[in-house]
Amino acid sequence: MKIGIFYAYWVHNWNVDFHPFIDKASDLGFDVLEVNAGTVANMTRDELKSLRSHANDKGIELSYVVGLQSQYDISSEDSAVRNAGVEFLQQIADAVGKLGGGPVGGILYGSWPSTLPSDVADKRPFVDRSVMSMKEAIKAAENNNVTFNMEVVNRFEQFIMNTCQEAIDYVKAVDSTHAKIMLDTFHINIEEDFFKETIIRANDWLGHFHIGENNRMPPGYGHIPWVDVADALRKIKYQGYVVMEPFLMPGGEIGRDIKVFRNLAKGLDIDEEARKALSFTRKILK
Repeated sequence: MKIGIFYAYWVHNWNVDFHPFIDKASDLGFDVLEVNAGTVANMTRDELKSLRSHANDKGIELSYVVGLQSQYDISSEDSAVRNAGVEFLQQIADAVGKLGGGPVGGILYGSWPSTLPSDVADKRPFVDRSVMSMKEAIKAAENNNVTFNMEVVNRFEQFIMNTCQEAIDYVKAVDSTHAKIMLDTFHINIEEDFFKETIIRANDWLGHFHIGENNRMPPGYGHIPWVDVADALRKIKYQGYVVMEPFLMPGGEIGRDIKVFRNLAKGLDIDEEARKALSFTRKILK
């Protein structure tokens, strides 16, 4: 298992230059840097070539994540919005393909954040529209050596899939080897009964894995049962990326969107904390 970190750990806004964080990830000893797929989708061919070359030079592999904005909601009742979302996912797949392909995860199946309309109790029509749209978008992933990993998130951020089983049912309906699921320990802690059983249930459907504490701190600063997590990943012989996604700093787009309203980094050297979290994770996953 290769271990990565999300670039947003260090910044306040989503659209930034990723090059400094390739260097930082390499210097700290990570294998993978995760970046914003939405930013990548809007890069020029030369910018993509430069990003790929820099990552290769530093021995850093790239993974990608995005939460669809409302204008790209592929579960929307509005067909024009769904079509725009499919086109955006295709654009992401094409761009990531130019970077060599790889895993794209996140809320790819609907808008983020989102909840059911006030007069609606049944989410099934949203799920069905999302699956229908994803069946079209996934073709671009198949053609670009890209895997779309549907992230299971908590009920306060999205409603389409809050459990591992809901995600499995979704990707079974999409019916593509390039559609898998993505679990995150932060969200498992909120929605699932048990960590080990959840990860084992995912089994071969698991395409990407996020780690972070219950309080959004780096691994080792909360109550996530890391031994159970590691045991389960080994049991299913998971060979994908394990990417830590801590969020410590309030302010900016990221602090607002992730709901970080107090400074969790106060008094900390966040580079050193990332290094310590990497050491902790490598030890646990051995």
